[in-house]
Amino acid sequence: MAKKLYVGNLAYTTTQEAVRELFAQAGDVADVALITDRDTGRPKGFGFVEMATEEGAQEAIRRFNGFTLDSRALTVNEARPREERSGGGGGFGGGNRGGGGGGRDNRGGGGGGRGRF
Repeated sequence: MAKKLYVGNLAYTTTQEAVRELFAQAGDVADVALITDRDTGRPKGFGFVEMATEEGAQEAIRRFNGFTLDSRALTVNEARPREERSGGGGGFGGGNRGGGGGGRDNRGGGGGGRGRF
């Protein structure tokens, strides 16, 4: 059964082909996906490699976690299932944080016709 691995700390210049070549040393690679920013199309510095077998996945973790590729030490571990996203901002409900905080316009006073200088 195929096993998906998370690969982090990739250089922005690293290609899918380079990742595929590297991981092929540990076993059959079913798929490689390097994640890019949806708006800019630029690499985000991480991706996923799907190994064809559990054994290949474990070998890839053993060999390549901490391995230096394009001058970056890779982070390789089993990919966790993506958590369901709700509309709230980071679990804190988002929206108005309240408070006020007293900016320059909130200083009160303001009376008297005397100028600033």
